Amino acid sequence: MRLGLAHYQVEVYSFLCARLRSEADAHDVFAQLLEDIWRGIASFAWRSSFRTWLYTLARNAAVRFERTPANQARRHARASEVAEPAAVERSRTRPYLRTDVKDRFAALRSTITPDEQSILVLRVDRGLRWDEVARILHDGDEPDEATVAREASNLRQRFRQLKERLREMARAEGLLDDER
Repeated sequence: MRLGLAHYQVEVYSFLCARLRSEADAHDVFAQLLEDIWRGIASFAWRSSFRTWLYTLARNAAVRFERTPANQARRHARASEVAEPAAVERSRTRPYLRTDVKDRFAALRSTITPDEQSILVLRVDRGLRWDEVARILHDGDEPDEATVAREASNLRQRFRQLKERLREMARAEGLLDDER
C-alpha cells in the first residue's frame, strides 16, 4: 500500500490542485485523503485498481471539502474577488513557462465545472479508461458492472459535448482556426 501511494501521490495531488484550483486547498484535501486511505484500506476489496480507488477517495474528499459551508461561500465569491489571487499565482510562474496562449487556454479551462475538470484531468491528462473514470466519479457505494458501463457511456457523451464547447470557446477567443 505504501509503495502504491508513493507511486501515485504526485499524480493524485495534481488532480486535486486542478479540481480545487488552489494548492492550499489541495494540500488540506490531500491530508484528508491520507486519513481516508488509512480508514478504508481494510475494506478495499480490489474491485478496481489501487490507482482508481485513490482517485475515488480523492474526489470524494474534494467533494466533501467543497460542500462545507465555509468553502461554499468562498466558491461563490464575485469574479473580481477571485481574479486577483489568480493573477498573483500567475506572477509566481517561471517566465519561460508563462505564455499568453497558455494563459488564455487556462482561462477557458477554468470556466468549466469541477466535475468537467475532473473528466478532463482523468481522461486526457492521466489517460484513464472510461470505466475507471466512471468508478472514480460515481457517487455512492461501489457500482456494479452494469452501472459502470452505463456511467462510462454517459461520460463519453459528456466529454464529447465538453470538447465541442471548449473548441467553440477557443474559436471565439481566436485560439483556433475556423477550420476543424
